[in-house]
Amino acid sequence: MKYAIISDIHSNLEALTKALSIIDERKVDEIICLGDIVGYGANPNECVNLVRSRCAAAVLGNHDAAALDTSQAHDFNAIARRAVLWTSDELIPENKAYLSGLPMTTVREDIRFVHASPHLPDAWDYIIDADDASRAVRFLQERICFIGHTHVPGIFNGRGRAKSVMQDEQYLVNVGSVGQPRDGNPMLSFGIFDSIAWTFELVRSDYDIQTAAEKIYAARLPEELGNRLMYGM
Repeated sequence: MKYAIISDIHSNLEALTKALSIIDERKVDEIICLGDIVGYGANPNECVNLVRSRCAAAVLGNHDAAALDTSQAHDFNAIARRAVLWTSDELIPENKAYLSGLPMTTVREDIRFVHASPHLPDAWDYIIDADDASRAVRFLQERICFIGHTHVPGIFNGRGRAKSVMQDEQYLVNVGSVGQPRDGNPMLSFGIFDSIAWTFELVRSDYDIQTAAEKIYAARLPEELGNRLMYGM
């Protein structure tokens, strides 16, 4: 099976439609979404609609959960909280119902998909460095786990960072963010994994950042949410 794995769309319709156009060209078997479909950006309903129609499976992200229950945004910064409140008001009932039905994690073959970590997925822990990855891998039963949440792509095994995935070890693979990259590169990010060849490819692409930012400004969301798209921060 060839999987396209997208994460952290954050209501960025321009980034999502560009990612899906690339995925269509690559002829994958299934698209899996790792959550945070909404939050930050100006098109939450349009993005949820696309995920509902195009993804074979999706899991819940912390911004999705907060849009359903805004009390869960108590530890978000002020800008993120404003975006969550706006998003919660914007989401139509059927899209809230879809988000509320998403699981915390899902499994295909010997592959786990989760937003933040295979260990206590609803704790929303960040896997940032080798120590974080080493702790999380101990709770992984499958050979490989795909994650998002940090918006920074990377491959980890039990010993630290890795350059590629091999069949004889366990891995955590962060596919980065479609809608709000934070690795200093403003290009959208997602992954393609071939479970037969056991290969992973990180895909980066330009998209219409200006339009995505202008929609944020027009919605009177915090300007920083549009500005940061330009710099991948």
